[in-house]
Amino acid sequence: MVSNTADAIRTVAELRPDVILVDVELGPESGFDLAERLDEAAHSTAVILISTHAEQDLAELISVSPAVGFVSKSELSAGAIRELLRDRDANEGDHAAAVSEPRGR
Repeated sequence: MVSNTADAIRTVAELRPDVILVDVELGPESGFDLAERLDEAAHSTAVILISTHAEQDLAELISVSPAVGFVSKSELSAGAIRELLRDRDANEGDHAAAVSEPRGR
């Protein structure tokens, strides 16, 4: 976990994750701003915005964001993340799995 936008960008550049979850409220900073900065930096990381706020309250901001999508914290699960990524891949014509299924325990 990182504490600010600068740390997030540095960490994404270093670790190159497939997906990051970004809270829309990052204290004095905005998760929407972080999504924009990552997009401008040409990181291929998929950004999924999360919040305790309802999606309809943020719909306009979400629609203009470069994020893959939005998941309410109350609905947040591995399945919800995989579904957003599958939808993105289907819309982009990419048939490769973006995130692997969880391993058996």
